[in-house]
Amino acid sequence: QVQLVESGGGLVQSGGSLRLSCAASGSIFSKKAMGWYRQAPGKQRELVAGISSGGSTYYSDSVKGRFTISREYAKNTVYLQMDSLKPEDTAVYYCALGRRSSWTYEVDYWGKGTLVTVSS
Repeated sequence: QVQLVESGGGLVQSGGSLRLSCAASGSIFSKKAMGWYRQAPGKQRELVAGISSGGSTYYSDSVKGRFTISREYAKNTVYLQMDSLKPEDTAVYYCALGRRSSWTYEVDYWGKGTLVTVSS
């Protein structure tokens, strides 16, 4: 059983930065793609960024150029560096373990989420 534990959420002013972390248990971390999703109140969960087991990255248009996803294999951890934050980035952010080594939107495990609030 894989567990994903997110941290790093909080309250930040518009234009500020936050770094989210997601620590994964188990030995399959290095073989699977990882992703970050978010869900704002009243909206569907949406993919923010994904990273393959080899380090290839994908970003949604809404965060491209502002967010950076990365992974640290030695710590079984994936990060989401969020810069130039906007109020519309306010959401619960979820870490996801992909089903395959490349990002295909198929998710096998979810974290419980961490809240990011951006004030104007």
